[in-house]
Amino acid sequence: MKAKKLIIASALAGALVTSSAFAQSVFQGFYGQIGIGYESSAPSFSGGNVTGTPYNYSISSSNLNYFTGTVAAGYYFPITNAFLLGIGAEYSPIESPSTNYSVTIPSAKYTEQQGVKKQSSYNIFISPAWAIDKEKLAYAKIGYASAQYKAEQTDTFNGYSLGLGYRQIITGNWYGFGEVNYTSYGSQNLANNATGTVSINATNALVGVGYKF
Repeated sequence: MKAKKLIIASALAGALVTSSAFAQSVFQGFYGQIGIGYESSAPSFSGGNVTGTPYNYSISSSNLNYFTGTVAAGYYFPITNAFLLGIGAEYSPIESPSTNYSVTIPSAKYTEQQGVKKQSSYNIFISPAWAIDKEKLAYAKIGYASAQYKAEQTDTFNGYSLGLGYRQIITGNWYGFGEVNYTSYGSQNLANNATGTVSINATNALVGVGYKF
């Protein structure tokens, strides 16, 4: 009889622990957040020909490294107690410092230095998430991203983004978060009198605070 009681008590305790671990996540619903961090943009150039001339050219550039910040809002839908699916959008208004890139025409023994910088960006994403417990959430992000970079003129680059993050309630409805994101902006043709392409990849790490409504 004692053995049966112990088995029943253990089963009830296990059920209570399981129920507590997979209680409804507080992150269901709307949220807003701000983040700060560090970002690196890596331009990649494929040289070509100066239109209407016999000259070929090449372009080289160092990475843009800069502090960044984002504002974001979104909504998490419950799929199960432990699994959520979110949608969201974020915007980064912070302009980066300028870095130099070099245009070289070897046959003309010509080199010119110019500047390039990132102006702003936004990202629209879906976010599958796993509730570690009621107040902790691990999540991923898959999105469509767009950014403006300025060299001789301002160009818009579009691509995809991937991210991983973690958030946890600090007090009340306030939470802290940390995440890393990678964005590939693809490639596009160079403007003006030159053939060739430019592509840009960006990586950032962010920490911040948010509020769950």
